[in-house]
Amino acid sequence: MINKRAGSVAAIFAASALLLGGCAANETGATDGGTTDDSSSLTGTLVGAGASSQQSAQEAWVAAFQGTNPEVTVEYDPSGSGAGRDTFIAGGAAFAGSDRAFNDEEVAAGEFGACVPEAGIVEIPAYVSPIAVIFNLEGVDSLNLDAATIAGIFAGTITNWNDEAIASQNEDAELPDLAITPVHRADDSGTTENFTGYLFEAAGEVWTEEPDGVWPFESGEAAQGTSGVVDAVTNGTGTIGYADASRAGDLGTVAVKVGEEYVPFSPEAAAAIVDASAFVEGRGEGDLAIELDRATDASGVYPVVLVSYLIACVEYQEAADAELVKAYFEYIISEEGQQAAAEAAGSAPISDQLRERATAAVELIS
Repeated sequence: MINKRAGSVAAIFAASALLLGGCAANETGATDGGTTDDSSSLTGTLVGAGASSQQSAQEAWVAAFQGTNPEVTVEYDPSGSGAGRDTFIAGGAAFAGSDRAFNDEEVAAGEFGACVPEAGIVEIPAYVSPIAVIFNLEGVDSLNLDAATIAGIFAGTITNWNDEAIASQNEDAELPDLAITPVHRADDSGTTENFTGYLFEAAGEVWTEEPDGVWPFESGEAAQGTSGVVDAVTNGTGTIGYADASRAGDLGTVAVKVGEEYVPFSPEAAAAIVDASAFVEGRGEGDLAIELDRATDASGVYPVVLVSYLIACVEYQEAADAELVKAYFEYIISEEGQQAAAEAAGSAPISDQLRERATAAVELIS
């Protein structure tokens, strides 16, 4: 998949500024997530890059962490999951945020620039959020759709809002005779990979493309990043897209059919599927990649979910990087850090069971 990633590492390095580099660089007073601690011995700059889905959470984490560690600057560039993984591989960031874990082939290659060769990586599912199917249709605030209908819309086989497949599930909705404009990510995106993973597993008879971070069709409208998709859906007519639920705003949203019920997105419903899923087998001690069961028919579960990872080295070439990453990750997975993300982004705090595994993983960083 590396050869399919949008953008180049060189373009990433040439970016004029990191979005969050200064958003809280000078916040040394009290914050919602912590208070000033002048006794903190941490100092330096910590650079991360990756998933735009984490943007709101990262803003909250950065502000709180810098509030308790006033001599530390955390810079996080929400350039997208694929770009973040590329940057981490190239050694341009000490950690990455990604809406998918590295796959087996990438892990086996062991090519991570900031890490001691073959030392391995830590991957922690620290940000759990539903992916909202968002739309802009005048007079309609919500819709009920099953997986096959969602797949047909995004595959381009269902092209009009008053199609019987949509109307039969929404008898009370006034659906116009209007063309549907599906909007997808233009960049290599973990959100796309999670979304297409749901379509492939839950509606494989309609969606035959393997899950991938790169959108498989040329039809529809492409937009860069989460913000681009939200803007395109908001500013269009008859548009539909997918985005981290924290960015849904006032757009219409879809309740997804699971079993015999339609389940709207919520942090609780998203968390339910994560705790019911297994870890990927054959990974290192600190690699907590999860194999999600997206075809479940369990009651109250929302299967269109994004599990976004924090990725770091088990062993860094620079001790300063290890110290800062370890401290930052410890804060993020703490109850305080998870609550800060929930308040800022509507994400689902990880369970105590997952926190125990994540804490052990972070302890490996050196």
